[in-house]
Amino acid sequence: MPPVPPHYGQPAPPPPQYGQGVPPPYTPPPYAQQPYPYPNPQPGGPPYPQQPTDGPEFMAVDRHNSIVVDSAGVAFEDHGHSVEFPWHEIRSVHYKAGPNGKTLMMAVIHLDGRVYECVVDAKGRDPLGAWFAQLAPVLGYYKPLV
Repeated sequence: MPPVPPHYGQPAPPPPQYGQGVPPPYTPPPYAQQPYPYPNPQPGGPPYPQQPTDGPEFMAVDRHNSIVVDSAGVAFEDHGHSVEFPWHEIRSVHYKAGPNGKTLMMAVIHLDGRVYECVVDAKGRDPLGAWFAQLAPVLGYYKPLV
């Protein structure tokens, strides 16, 4: 049996970055400490300022997923989980037909480089072609914003 090293069984010291004191306490950024900039909503009025609703819209929906493109931005829903991307947070939007020719695959590239994808099944190639015909002008309309 080989000899046991002298440090065997003793805990090693922590790495240097962990042994340098206590981290500073969390302080929220200055904008988080400011009061909400909008007045309290009026009875019967909207609870917050609404996005402009003018401009074209696109929607593709299947049993589990959906894609919506409108004046507010791009929204994905995937099996009950949804995420919305306002236009000012989007670097680019890409779309293509799936390998089977019956699905719309869309990707949103966030400003920080993260990629979000959603796939919506069409009931055939004809609805997919109609989606592409509708989607191209809608994205073209909002393209200056991206």
